[in-house]
Amino acid sequence: MVKGYEVSKNTYVVLEKDEVKAAAGDREKVVHLTEFVPAEQIDPVFYEKTYYVGSGDAKDAYRLLHEALRRSGRAGIGRFTFHDREYLVAVRALDDVLALHTLRFHDEVVSGDELEIESGSRKPSRQELQMADRLIDALQEDFDPSKYEDTYREAVLDLIKRKGKGEEIDLAEQEEPAHGDDLTAALEASLGSR
Repeated sequence: MVKGYEVSKNTYVVLEKDEVKAAAGDREKVVHLTEFVPAEQIDPVFYEKTYYVGSGDAKDAYRLLHEALRRSGRAGIGRFTFHDREYLVAVRALDDVLALHTLRFHDEVVSGDELEIESGSRKPSRQELQMADRLIDALQEDFDPSKYEDTYREAVLDLIKRKGKGEEIDLAEQEEPAHGDDLTAALEASLGSR
């Protein structure tokens, strides 16, 4: 596989796969940690994907790093080259293993204040805030990821089964949810149903 890269207007350089791989040097499949930061300081908006890191032949070093990160509450920040791309990564203790999180670089994250999102024409009233606080308190629970199912996937699988059996599929239009402007009424209705 070859890749073309534009180096100047109308000038391209073609690199072979082996040449791209050689550019990574010894960084390929090796995580180079350069600093350790409090893990809670990493805003979740920077996380991309999570992978589990194996120990390979360095079982004692792996266990030592895992325990040190767990006890300190820190994450190791470094770089990792994988599939011809360099990633910024955070390595942290997760249960009994080390987790490697690929991170977005700062220039890949769009700040909320850069977006043109209408936030409403007025500030919420004291009464609306109190009701919103009560609703949040009433629905508060500990996070349990096993409670959540992929209902969309299940619906598609069910559709496949039904269609595979020759059933006629009714494509009735979905009703759009009503979007009321009266926040207070919506909050009161939510609290009343609890």
